[in-house]
Amino acid sequence: MSEPLIIPDLVRLGVEVTGDKHAVIAAMADLVAASGRADRNGLLQAFEDREAQFATGMPGGIAIPHCRSAAVHEAALGLIRLATPVDFGSKDGPADLVIGIAAPEGSGQEHMKLLAKLSRSLIKADFVAALRAATTPEEACALIREVVDPAPQQATPAAPAPGTPAGTSARTPAGAPQGDDVEGSSPDAPVLLAITSCPTGIAHTYMAAESLEQAAADKGVELHVETQGSGGITPFDPETIKRAQAIIIAADVNISGRDRFAGMPLVESGVKRAISEGPKMIDEAVAAISDPNAERVAGGTGGAAGGSSSSPTASAGHQVGWGKRIQQALMTGVSYMIPFVAAGGLLMALGFLVGGYDVAFVSQDVATKFTLWNLPDAQTYIQNGAEVLTKYAGLRLYLGAVLATLGSLGMGFLVAALSGYIAFGLAGRPGIAPGFIGGAVSVLVGAGFIGGLLTGILAGLLAAWLAGLKPPRWLAGLMPVVIIPLVTTFVVGGLILLVLGRPLASLMSGLQNTLTGMTGTSAVLLGIILGLMMCFDLGGPVNKAAYLFATAGLSAGTEASWQIMAAVMAAGMVPPLAMALSTAVRPKLYTPAERENGTTAWLLGAAFISEGAIPFAAGDPLRVIPSMMAGGAVTGALSMALGVTSKAPHGGIFVAFAIEPIWGYLVAIVAGVAVAALAVTALKQYAARSREAAAEAVAA
Repeated sequence: MSEPLIIPDLVRLGVEVTGDKHAVIAAMADLVAASGRADRNGLLQAFEDREAQFATGMPGGIAIPHCRSAAVHEAALGLIRLATPVDFGSKDGPADLVIGIAAPEGSGQEHMKLLAKLSRSLIKADFVAALRAATTPEEACALIREVVDPAPQQATPAAPAPGTPAGTSARTPAGAPQGDDVEGSSPDAPVLLAITSCPTGIAHTYMAAESLEQAAADKGVELHVETQGSGGITPFDPETIKRAQAIIIAADVNISGRDRFAGMPLVESGVKRAISEGPKMIDEAVAAISDPNAERVAGGTGGAAGGSSSSPTASAGHQVGWGKRIQQALMTGVSYMIPFVAAGGLLMALGFLVGGYDVAFVSQDVATKFTLWNLPDAQTYIQNGAEVLTKYAGLRLYLGAVLATLGSLGMGFLVAALSGYIAFGLAGRPGIAPGFIGGAVSVLVGAGFIGGLLTGILAGLLAAWLAGLKPPRWLAGLMPVVIIPLVTTFVVGGLILLVLGRPLASLMSGLQNTLTGMTGTSAVLLGIILGLMMCFDLGGPVNKAAYLFATAGLSAGTEASWQIMAAVMAAGMVPPLAMALSTAVRPKLYTPAERENGTTAWLLGAAFISEGAIPFAAGDPLRVIPSMMAGGAVTGALSMALGVTSKAPHGGIFVAFAIEPIWGYLVAIVAGVAVAALAVTALKQYAARSREAAAEAVAA
């Protein structure tokens, strides 16, 4: 390591900051950047992104803004001791000790281990008191360096690096036999496991581990901790798992290897509860050992502690409820779905750009029947009841067809992936197959992404419930790979296919008939309705009803049918473009993944791929969908009022040559995007302020 993590220049004592925690975070970014170890703006944004996930205030008047970012050139620790404490969201009051941790992307294991040591030490009252008593930056710097100095003489058994074998307690000498007693526990002491993990895996992961270890030692309980953080993961020894009687999971992200503990009594919470209520969680885990109604880890493969039935009602009041689990699972599904949207949507857009809008009519035939050595002539397709030749031929048509076909196939997995990985987030591997199949059935009946959300949640909940059952030993091995996928797929797929399919089809038919009856009576009102429908479910049955209504009318070749097509396509472009604009204007309201998806959404929206907004709608439907509908209604109304026509059924801005007048089309889109972006930004800003106010009320 070329430079120590902390030097006196990175310490400020008795600082008076005017403003709230954001002003303090900005001061920390200035301090680290002044040392030359990070770019100030990028570091500040990374700190704020982490703070937006949840507040970094800790019990005891400590705050730990931290991040891993490409803006950091060299790992650094900054310390600001405030003259006047500032609220960082901790329930026990404001913080006066602010420790900033800035780590580069891809930080080495040694750096992560040192940062983990510091995080563990911040749980210790004597260390924190010494930091408050330090009179000079050099003294405070020396205190921290005693903790993070990798020299052997500074090591302490009470605060091992994350590389310590996970089958060994923090108070068991590394390398001791698994059966050895943990200091402070007797041979008959309860044996517990704990897993801690936070989103960045830098600070809270190890603070939670230290808090639980201290509480276990004080109570004479044998505890083994696996930290799933940035310092790497050393899994529990299988023999330790066999001896364990219950497990604590303190995590704000999905943990890996959950199936190892199937059937084991479980106490689960967010990582911050383990920091502030470690002794209480140890007591709950010990009580769960002898409680037949205690929540158990789902998995369906049995467990060391047996496998009692599990249900949502078995959860303790402080454990992660099913509402929170479903929310986390939705985010899991969205994160896994985004690559399908990006890859499929961009390939389709490139296909239109290269091969022309009419490549959509012939793409699969051209891609499968021709080759680079046998290029196609212009192909015929039916439009307005007559045969029409594609605009391009030869290499350009062939490459456009290949791109469009690949994109279409990729987009075809979108709903299935969403559903499958939502089920995975709730039930683990047993939920994947029924989730994917349920999503495919949802597409088959025309339920779109809303159907995918439903099938994913249903499949995940049912699979998790089945996995919590205690089957005979001879059947346990078949549960996760045969029984659970079979039963869950039959129930969920059958429910959608047998019960919901016909009502959805009737709804679509009724919508189409209603729209047909309005044609020619009120063009602007029709545009509003079409805009609302296009933005309601982003590819679902309502969206498809409006789109099919428009494309079916193209065969008539009338001015009215072309106007309807233009209104539908323009309104369908609004959601991804509006979300892209909102993420660009107010990035702090969105997660890093959402901002990346917003960048992709510019091109998806320009190509009339409404699905580019699905990740946003799935994550926050109550704010996103109404905002998009408002923008879509404005666009649809303006498009009809301005008499815009489109002879192309797809392609967005890439088929501008088929749209008249193009200026009217652009005006309608810009107006709708502005309305939708403004609405969703305002709603998200209001929600963020409400959360901050609630946090301040709790702290007060």
